[in-house]
Amino acid sequence: MLDPRLLRSFVAVADSGNFTHAARRLNMTQSTISQQIGRLEMAVGCPLIDRHARPVRPTAEGERLLGHARRILALQDEAELLMRDPAGTAAIRIGLPEDLATAEMAQGFARFAGEWPAFRLDVTTGLSRDLATRYRDGEFDIIVVKEAFARPDSRAAFPEPLGWFAGGPEMAARDPLPLVTFPPGGLYRDAMFERLDEERRRWYVAFSGGSLQSVLKAVEAGLGLTLLPIAAAGGHGVVNCADFGATPPMVISLYVREAQGAVAELGEMIRDVLNVRGAAD
Repeated sequence: MLDPRLLRSFVAVADSGNFTHAARRLNMTQSTISQQIGRLEMAVGCPLIDRHARPVRPTAEGERLLGHARRILALQDEAELLMRDPAGTAAIRIGLPEDLATAEMAQGFARFAGEWPAFRLDVTTGLSRDLATRYRDGEFDIIVVKEAFARPDSRAAFPEPLGWFAGGPEMAARDPLPLVTFPPGGLYRDAMFERLDEERRRWYVAFSGGSLQSVLKAVEAGLGLTLLPIAAAGGHGVVNCADFGATPPMVISLYVREAQGAVAELGEMIRDVLNVRGAAD
């Protein structure tokens, strides 16, 4: 590997045509420049500077190396500049449900990134119970989760109205009821089962999907009935089935590990986004 320091001396001599001028440019002595050129010539096994020419100039071999030397030095300068830039060197770990990873949330993240460029945002979407467990285990700095009741250490909490949705109103009359659900462990799944058992309705799981989009598409296609946040169903080809009456809302809870600094500021931004979302609902 060619030493970039030797290459820098070589380029300086080739550009200036003079060892003394090159030494001044690099804040070195002339003897140091001469030694470095000699070391580089030993490394490549051929003379690189014609010392008898006035001004001195690269040899034929030196001319072949010069362009490569400039590119190597440019890459080194770029790498050093990049490493001095703190952008993205610290991480804030965020967990939230898929349906809350909205355009408004992304815009909030963008505003935060503009004010705190040293931080990158590592966002994970998933089921609320899993996110909450991982937060308690220290895996996240901030989480937004759905739950029946907010815990005392929540930073903010907002009601999440729920509704029963199907591809058409006739679905609610089916017996047994075909259900479209999230995988086991999902809050809506458990709430749906509990409510139907209270109503003494017969049911079976017709479709289980791991994402909000897969669940909504299955409901649109007529595979069955599901329980979802009313806000999440907007804009999709599903109808709200009123046969089961009002369903108690869940709570969207925000948990933030730090009380001040960048994490706390991001938590405030997320709270503002959720507050606007709740007002719109």
